[in-house]
Amino acid sequence: MEYVDFGKTGLRVSRFGLGCMRFPADEKEAIEMVRYAIDNGVNYIDTAYTYPGSEQIVGEALKDGYREKVCLVTKCPVAMSSCQKDMERYLDEQLKRLQTDYADIYLLHNLSPAVWEKVKKYDGADFLDKAAIKGKIIHKGFSLHNSFEAFKEIIDYYPWDMTQIQLNILDEKNQAGGVEGLRYASSKGLPVTVMEPLRGGSLLKDAPKAVLDLVEGYHEKRSLAEWCFRWLYDQREVSVILSGTSNMEQVKDNLRIFTDSAPGVISKDDKDLISMMAKEYGSNVTIPCTDCKYCMPCSHGVMITAVFTLYNKYRNTLEGSVKDHYREVFFKPGRGADRCVSCGVCELHCPQGLKIRELLAKAHDELLN
Repeated sequence: MEYVDFGKTGLRVSRFGLGCMRFPADEKEAIEMVRYAIDNGVNYIDTAYTYPGSEQIVGEALKDGYREKVCLVTKCPVAMSSCQKDMERYLDEQLKRLQTDYADIYLLHNLSPAVWEKVKKYDGADFLDKAAIKGKIIHKGFSLHNSFEAFKEIIDYYPWDMTQIQLNILDEKNQAGGVEGLRYASSKGLPVTVMEPLRGGSLLKDAPKAVLDLVEGYHEKRSLAEWCFRWLYDQREVSVILSGTSNMEQVKDNLRIFTDSAPGVISKDDKDLISMMAKEYGSNVTIPCTDCKYCMPCSHGVMITAVFTLYNKYRNTLEGSVKDHYREVFFKPGRGADRCVSCGVCELHCPQGLKIRELLAKAHDELLN
């Protein structure tokens, strides 16, 4: 496992951070995954209040001496808060779930435009300072799905210890300014943790055939996932890359991939390959949903992320059986995109800023006809 010094925190952390958003339903298996990762060198564990069941599982996994082996990271659900006291209450609840007295790093979660306004309104910075004085948190940061200009404003607002942004081979210029934002944060002395390196797995499951052919035909044999990760850990400004694993096989594969994750590991030919891959992804008309499910549940029963997953599968395969599946499993039982009433609530919660209502209508029209 490769390790890096994590900015001014004094922490030394693994470049592979275990993302705890997409655990399997089996709690015992999830606990085994966390402990296996730690036993094999991972010491950065990332969870959040809004990840269903995650903090409780992590708390169980960190018993028996495992808590002392890791940098424990969790996040404040600012979007759910109506005052600073709410933030304090959530933090106390999180520490109870995690069965610990403190979080090594505590983030203000998902600073979208609306959430950032809440941080300023309720003085989230003051909340962090008070929590640190009480010893409930050690280091302070934020995660963000927002523009480059907003990212710079937030960085310059408060003496943060770190930040977390979305970055992958398709978001090189998108969220938080992509690579430009990454370098801006680094210039300010902030270590950067990267989330969604595979866009919630969609870069793998929605990969166009042309991308798979490029990987298969390249002289250096690596998996598609490995190329996506290698592009990220070749960036010197990236400190930690989170991977949200859903089974033990993925944990083990990530451990293999990250055995040689120092910057400078890819050649010019490798970079050319990755550029061609990104171009093929970009030419493929799919919906960039990461299946985070922040838009769910829909009050009218629309299976939003599942519809998008099915639509992306159809766009990549053009198989008629996909349309049959939509008709029988989604449309007829009343779970299809036609149930959308355009209330727009889902769009308020989408980290990717997707125009969900328009995309649902498009997916429904194409899958049903």
